[in-house]
Amino acid sequence: MKHAVEEIQLKNGARGLLIDVPGASVMATRIQFRAGMLYAKNHDIYELPHVVEHLAFGANAKYKDEQDFEAEFTKNGAYHNAWTSDISVCYETECADFEWDRIMELQRLSIAEPRFNEEELKAEKANVRSELTGYMNDYYRLLWPRVQQAVGEDVLDLAARRDTIANIELKDIREHYRRTHTARNMMFIIAGKIHGRKHKIIQELESWPLKEGEKFEIPYADLHSTEMVAIRRKDASNITFGFSLVTPRHFSPKEVFAMNCLNHILNGTMNSRIFGVARKRGLVYGMGSAVASNAHSTYWDFDGEVNEENVDALFSLIQTEMTRALNGEISDKDFESAKQYALGRFQMGAQTVGQIADYYAENYFVNEKVDKYDNMPNLIKGIDKSKMIELSREFAGSGVKGFATVSSVEKAALTELEAKLNF
Repeated sequence: MKHAVEEIQLKNGARGLLIDVPGASVMATRIQFRAGMLYAKNHDIYELPHVVEHLAFGANAKYKDEQDFEAEFTKNGAYHNAWTSDISVCYETECADFEWDRIMELQRLSIAEPRFNEEELKAEKANVRSELTGYMNDYYRLLWPRVQQAVGEDVLDLAARRDTIANIELKDIREHYRRTHTARNMMFIIAGKIHGRKHKIIQELESWPLKEGEKFEIPYADLHSTEMVAIRRKDASNITFGFSLVTPRHFSPKEVFAMNCLNHILNGTMNSRIFGVARKRGLVYGMGSAVASNAHSTYWDFDGEVNEENVDALFSLIQTEMTRALNGEISDKDFESAKQYALGRFQMGAQTVGQIADYYAENYFVNEKVDKYDNMPNLIKGIDKSKMIELSREFAGSGVKGFATVSSVEKAALTELEAKLNF
């Protein structure tokens, strides 16, 4: 969808993007605060930001509880959600264009004028506990915090996170909210029919009763490698694995796209060099890889599930194909095909207003960069194969690696797999 992007800074210190999508029938908003787990005052109340997020749709200055607020918010089909990460607490809405101003007013009430109370806190602590307990049955969610710990990140695993919920009190909720939900710490993206409404939108946002506060920086982690982590689950019928190679610097969008081309060659489709060959040989049903970059570091992540009898063969294949890639054994034909695939997928990635908002949010909220969508095709076409190989070698040579598994297998039987990740 055609659109125009403008970055603005409000008088109260908040910053954000207004994305005009001519003729759009939907308005999408993303309101983000650097208020995630890493900004909890201490690890004893680590899960506090998650509980604050859950309470955002509860009692506020106009509605007495979540049920009343929900009935009003959704009566014309509008959608809202929120999520918490290590860095962010983000509130999302999508609504029909005809009620954009009504929904923005409800957002103001929920984000800027909540009324935290003991009854809703008790309920949401129980809901968050249930959510995390459910995640513990998802082996990917179970292992990735352990991979993060293995490379030196100061995060808690799911079980430890769940244990902190009991320590959270109403005073903690109010303190965290007051400290983090401030104007200068707020970033926003509003996408839809902006033309003719820009002045009103800015007035609305500047009227939110938020304290000025401070803009929080993203914490720096002292990254390093530790030994592999083997999480034993007696009922696990196969081996779920994840490993990460980390380089301690931010990657530009062009560098991320270059690595995505390599991920496509290695794991993107049924004719890829690791996943495709593994499927053809009956070694694995599913596996993949991806690159993500934040303000200080960039991660090259791999994960999958494999039966115990196939794990040695799969990891030997991973070792062989990764070594070939690092040695530059990639044909021009495969590289150009990967670029063409990236271009096609990119063209398909902005078919809705929500997709456009999400595209800009991914980089803007973390790195405060605006990478205009229309510029990306030329960026993809300009990716150089030698640069892609150079970037992959940067990961392999960084010396920072994390590896974790979830299975019923003893750790001693899995240690040989780690040796195969020394590319």
